[in-house]
Amino acid sequence: MIIRLKDINKTYPGVVPLHVLKDINLDIDRGELVAIMGASGSGKSTLLNILGILDNYDSGEYYLDYVLIKNLSENKAAELRNRMIGFVFQSFNLISYKNAIENVALPLFYQGVSRRQRNRLAMEQLERMGLADRAHHLPGELSGGQKQRVAIARALITNPSIILADEPTGALDSTTSRDVMQLFRQLNDDGMTIVIVTHDPNVGAATNRIIRISDGRIETPQPITV
Repeated sequence: MIIRLKDINKTYPGVVPLHVLKDINLDIDRGELVAIMGASGSGKSTLLNILGILDNYDSGEYYLDYVLIKNLSENKAAELRNRMIGFVFQSFNLISYKNAIENVALPLFYQGVSRRQRNRLAMEQLERMGLADRAHHLPGELSGGQKQRVAIARALITNPSIILADEPTGALDSTTSRDVMQLFRQLNDDGMTIVIVTHDPNVGAATNRIIRISDGRIETPQPITV
């Protein structure tokens, strides 16, 4: 078990408090490829933020690889994110003035890895993504699919325990989306745990399990035969 949520609740304060997550119970095993699906406002992005230690929860327990994630200092939360989680976003979140190899290597800079070592490891990941010939291109010189593969390479550079992907195909055409999902499946075949938040049924169908969330509550998980 790499993720365990027990009775997680999250409310955003306001004139009318918004109870976003309600008694969430969820287990994800190591090596799973899972989609979290739900309508806009269902709570799926808040759930992903909690999984990624980007947001706190009000009550319950969240265990990531048997570590209780609760009331962490920002330094400890950042250390865990850097070491255990790789993020992939819809908008790629690449730095426009850094080339592909510099973008991929960036997480290792924050870990204090030498420039030569981080560039070597970044090139290995770009080669894995089939982008060695784009290593010195800026994001503006790459296609959407190439940008997302650079972002995936960046997510993998720290050898994380899990990848969290937030609408990773949302900015891509259907053909490129299929290519990116095939890449995720290959990574999963190699043993990587991947959780994808999506509203796209085609993306959900390419995973091994769909977790549906509605009005802040998880519906019965649905296994898929692929």
